Amino acid sequence: MAEVMEKTALFEFLCRMGDNTLILGHRVSEWCGHAPVLEEDIALANTALDLIGQTQLWLEYAAEVEGKGRSADDLAFLRDVWDFRNVLMLELPNGDFGQTLMRQFLFDAWQVVMLGHLVRSSDTRVSEIAEKASKEVAYHLDRSRGTVIGLGDGTEESNARMQAALERLWPYVGEMFASDETDAAMLAAGVAPDPASLRAEFDAIVLPALAEATLTVPEGDFAHKGGRDGGMHTEHLGHILCTMQWLQRAYPGAKW
Repeated sequence: MAEVMEKTALFEFLCRMGDNTLILGHRVSEWCGHAPVLEEDIALANTALDLIGQTQLWLEYAAEVEGKGRSADDLAFLRDVWDFRNVLMLELPNGDFGQTLMRQFLFDAWQVVMLGHLVRSSDTRVSEIAEKASKEVAYHLDRSRGTVIGLGDGTEESNARMQAALERLWPYVGEMFASDETDAAMLAAGVAPDPASLRAEFDAIVLPALAEATLTVPEGDFAHKGGRDGGMHTEHLGHILCTMQWLQRAYPGAKW
């Protein structure tokens, strides 16, 4: 029974990691052809590709752990809203360029910290995925941090937009550090850290950057939750899946 519970928890954890990168990768890909300058268009497209590549690794392993004959594609394209485990912040609409980069920065900082712990995971496969992804994510963080600082400490207009983005997204940050029974099981098995234990490292990355960007961190510790356990998603995830899953659902089993 304990082995079954650990397997279930591992599947849940892997879906959380993979769904985060899948949904954010889809959101970021929406900028392709629409970014403010060509360099940013290419950079955002490459970021999206990195995230989708990481998704393939996480969900492929999740499918193997589940052992029900499903593939990474099945998990991406044939699950419904309530089966997704991404944090709510990542399914929100892109907003303007400033909001997109603020969201990227906040997630990049969390991902850098999480992957830094996962490379020491007791699960060899998790460690290998984290090792590969961490190289890409280090670049993502360097870029998003620099852009947030540049825009925050830029013109009056860019500063106002970045402050608005921070106020919009900050109430969603806390969900990345929420802990439940799945996290407790992963911690006990040495697979992954307790998310709550990562907040200090996250703050050490984010708060100095926001200060340098001359942005004010909103007060209060309220956090929107529900995405990590599938208990409550925003209406926006349904729209994402409608676009992302349409072809596979319209033509089941279609292959190129």
